Amino acid sequence: MKVKALCISLALLGVPAVSFAQSPFDQIKKAAGDAGKGAVEKRVNTKLTEEARKNQCSFKSGTDVLEPGCDKKLKNLANALIEAKKQLDSAGVKNFKFEVSGHTDSSGDAAKNKELSARRAEVIVKELAARGVSRAEIISVGRGSEQPLVKPDNTPAKKAKNRRYEIQVRL
Repeated sequence: MKVKALCISLALLGVPAVSFAQSPFDQIKKAAGDAGKGAVEKRVNTKLTEEARKNQCSFKSGTDVLEPGCDKKLKNLANALIEAKKQLDSAGVKNFKFEVSGHTDSSGDAAKNKELSARRAEVIVKELAARGVSRAEIISVGRGSEQPLVKPDNTPAKKAKNRRYEIQVRL
């Protein structure tokens, strides 16, 4: 009997403490939940990418001042984020942020473009917050010309495609 108890004790010492807190079923449920969250994240990001591309606002050249006529587009984007939040909440996703990233074409100074893209992204964040999206749930990031959609951007049309903002959810 003592040998059996000693073997059990030694076996338990080799098992990580996490095993005591989680049964195999808890681990399966967590993995399924993570997979479900991943599917929700992918679905939400696909929709947000689509909405951002459809609802691009223009800025006055070299500035973070929006061109006139963006109100409906910004309202559409805000509604897309509000709907995405509902989907995330219903999937049990709690810790997330919407990321608005600003992008420029490759013209000009890279450091200035990065700073300009950050200012433009922040303008979009402020506009979304003014339309009902919680400011605490949105972050802005300037990417400059680091992630072009089109390479090389050697024509006005290609440059225009690279001057954009994108919206994604980050879990």
